[in-house]
Amino acid sequence: MKSGHGESVIEHITRQWQHERPDLDLGDFLLAIYLRRLGQLIENEYDRMCQARFGMSARDMRVLLALRRGGPPHALRPTDLFESLLVTSGAVTKQVDRLERRRLVKRLPDPDHGGGFRVQLTPRGLEMVDAAVDLLAKSSPIKPATSQVDKREREAAARFCLKLISLLESAKEPAAAAATTRKRARRAPRVRP
Repeated sequence: MKSGHGESVIEHITRQWQHERPDLDLGDFLLAIYLRRLGQLIENEYDRMCQARFGMSARDMRVLLALRRGGPPHALRPTDLFESLLVTSGAVTKQVDRLERRRLVKRLPDPDHGGGFRVQLTPRGLEMVDAAVDLLAKSSPIKPATSQVDKREREAAARFCLKLISLLESAKEPAAAAATTRKRARRAPRVRP
């Protein structure tokens, strides 16, 4: 998308910020904007592809992909799903309901958790998700762009993204552990001397 000045909207935003705040190193701030925009572009195209080819949202397809990548028996607890997909438990419940109505998944009792259940791909779901993986491998939503970038640049970009994700996630772990400790301390019964 062009801003009307022969540059992309993101280039225009970059130029504006550099003009308005030349006193700051905006590298990380701008990189976050670029990554967010890249994520939006990919998500929009991936969702269009999933809707056109499979009649479902990209979010629902990600549930099938999560079940498939774990290998046989292609079953996970809802908790495993929402943690790996970074969504709420309520979102996973709605997604599983939709996929179950289409007979792509089924709920099975979880022998390890009394009263709990696992979500498992049905043969029909396995067939659909394998077709999706084949399609993504051959014509990924980013293929038009990555086909114009050499292999070394793609590999370097993948390494950079994986490293950045790892560093950001590991930085959050101590904060999450401290928050859990504070919550437990607030809930602990007070002992009177």
